Amino acid sequence: MNPAPVTRQRLVFAAALAVTIPLGLASRRFAASLPPFVAEYAGDTLWALAMYLAVSIAAPRLGIRARAVIALATSCLVELSQLYHAPWIDDIRATTLGALLLGAGFLWSDLVCYAVGVAIGVVGERCLQRATRGTR
Repeated sequence: MNPAPVTRQRLVFAAALAVTIPLGLASRRFAASLPPFVAEYAGDTLWALAMYLAVSIAAPRLGIRARAVIALATSCLVELSQLYHAPWIDDIRATTLGALLLGAGFLWSDLVCYAVGVAIGVVGERCLQRATRGTR
């Protein structure tokens, strides 16, 4: 099997991730300047999109559906882990990186944001596939 398409695919996912992460961080940093709905939900939605892109970089040969399920399941498990509070994990969550990766408190609305974020990744990938199908 030719590794070039997989390498190219990983580069596209990495470029998308390189845009998504700063957007997610900016949605938190500049929340006061954003419309309330965007400020409330953009960060979690972009977090799940980043998860989809990271899974796609790690396992580009998996089908879109499988990568979406893995990304959504991982996102939901991280959210559910926020129901668990032990000193050691709360200490991790108290750090900037820990808060960004693990969150702090469980919210049902985050699960919806995760589904939307992964769906954006899936739809974006399918649109890109259709757009590039005739150019190969």
